[in-house]
Amino acid sequence: MDKRHIHGKLGEDLTAYYLARSGYTILCRNYRIRGGEIDIIAENEDTIAFVEVRTRSEDAWETGAATVGRRKKQLIIRTAIDYLMKHPSDKQPRYDISDVTVRDGKAVRFAYYDAAFDLSS
Repeated sequence: MDKRHIHGKLGEDLTAYYLARSGYTILCRNYRIRGGEIDIIAENEDTIAFVEVRTRSEDAWETGAATVGRRKKQLIIRTAIDYLMKHPSDKQPRYDISDVTVRDGKAVRFAYYDAAFDLSS
């Protein structure tokens, strides 16, 4: 596994831990369809969260959250719709971003953005 994949897994594991500690149940990790992926799908009493995890090294030019562009948002929304068609839920869908910064294989910064974007983004 290369460094990028190791950092990505670290970011996803940290985000899953954060969500679980915040009262969410992890429904799925790395949900994929042709042309799209959602890193984590989690729910609490009211919400089903579709989470994009971005892990960057400390010397990156942009934050992870800043790298989620319009096209990526569209792919996440399309993938979330597919998930909801296969796994109906009465909970309010929400699109979140987790931004993890790593140095020497350890997380040094963690930011979580609830409702980071919506269908109009």
